[in-house]
Amino acid sequence: MPTTRAGKDACDLLDADHRAVKKMFKEYEELTGSRARGAAQKKLELAHQICMELTVHAQVEEEIFYPALRAAIKDTDLLDEAEVEHQTAKDLIAQIEGAAEPDDKFDAKVKVLGEYIDHHVKEERGEIFPKARAARKLDLVTMRDEIEARKEELMSEMGAAA
Repeated sequence: MPTTRAGKDACDLLDADHRAVKKMFKEYEELTGSRARGAAQKKLELAHQICMELTVHAQVEEEIFYPALRAAIKDTDLLDEAEVEHQTAKDLIAQIEGAAEPDDKFDAKVKVLGEYIDHHVKEERGEIFPKARAARKLDLVTMRDEIEARKEELMSEMGAAA
């Protein structure tokens, strides 16, 4: 059923987040070898931006996407695993955000977070999204609008706190 956004659904929206964050991780990696003045500050700012994006993304998945999917499908092992992965990512995010300035392990933490997110994204793309799209009880287009609205709300809350 086409909409004004060419039928984009919740999975497309969540995957757009995945691509945007992957791009930020690549940008961060390029900065790790830089000796340019201001590179350390740019890395810190980019790391914090990555963390904010991932925090909001995880929250909308946990509040909206996962509960709806859990109610619509029988096999929820993948969702249990995704939620555990979220918690581990949140632990790394807390360590990265807690750094006033990068220490010796800062780059390693960002790199590991990126690898962890890559793994999580592969599972969502390869297994979770197809199950969501196959579930007849889910209206993923309406859910996309809910997720979008909640993301905007969370981003403005975080922006106000920054």
